[in-house]
Amino acid sequence: MAELGLNEHHQNEVINYMRFARSKRGLRLKTVDSCFQDLKESRLVEETYTMDEVTEVLNGLQAVVHSEVESELINTAYTNVLLLRQLFSQAEKWYLKLQTDISELENRELLEQVAEFEKAEFTSSNKKPIMDITKPKLVPINEGGTTELLNKEILRLQQENEKLKSRLKTIEIQATNALDEKSKLERTLQDLQLDQGNRQDFIKAHELDDLENTVAALRNEFQKTLNDKTENQKSLEENLAAAKHDLLRVQEQLSMAEKELEKKFQQTAAYRNMKEILTKKNDQIKDLRKRLAKYESED
Repeated sequence: MAELGLNEHHQNEVINYMRFARSKRGLRLKTVDSCFQDLKESRLVEETYTMDEVTEVLNGLQAVVHSEVESELINTAYTNVLLLRQLFSQAEKWYLKLQTDISELENRELLEQVAEFEKAEFTSSNKKPIMDITKPKLVPINEGGTTELLNKEILRLQQENEKLKSRLKTIEIQATNALDEKSKLERTLQDLQLDQGNRQDFIKAHELDDLENTVAALRNEFQKTLNDKTENQKSLEENLAAAKHDLLRVQEQLSMAEKELEKKFQQTAAYRNMKEILTKKNDQIKDLRKRLAKYESED
């Protein structure tokens, strides 16, 4: 039970499909045989025929057989499409994307392997009970168990990811506004210094002292404001870096959760290990929420 490299469940599904295909093939061959039999009974009643009569009979037989074979080939192609649709629909419920290799469909070695498998399987079919080929619609295994928890965890991590992106964008806007305000203050100081130089020749001596004191006070105030803005900018940059790190960490957790889901689909893991993984991820998300709450309180 390992000729096709599949587990027992999937190999039974293949056997059911091959049984269905053999049944359809047998019916179509009987139809072709009946075409020849009808021709014998309806047209081959004379002892001798002319070449034109033989040509007409063969052309008619060719048209009938061509129609039957074409109909069967089209029906087989559509049947394969429906089978692929079932498999892809099931995979999409697991958030998976399946890929096919069309070139393998003409691999002579694999085709011979399938032929040998069919021969071995159905030669001994008299010794095996006939399985019911009517199957329910494909659905993911354990949809309400650990798989559902993983799907919810992925959705929650995606939502956290969007929140962090929004937070990061807000911090970037705040940093940009702080830089713009700093540039405006520097231009204002330059304008004041230029204005002072242009008016020095027209101001009296005692007014010059007052103006210098005013400029000194403005310079001190500007320096203080500039320092405050610099510290605020530094804090925003630190918050921005921390938010980016958090975003990367959550994205990594999201990637790990998706990989864990794919691993669950391909190989069933123990529920205890899955519960430990989910507990660790929940602790990490709680830690992220605490840090985000701290950042929002600081802002």
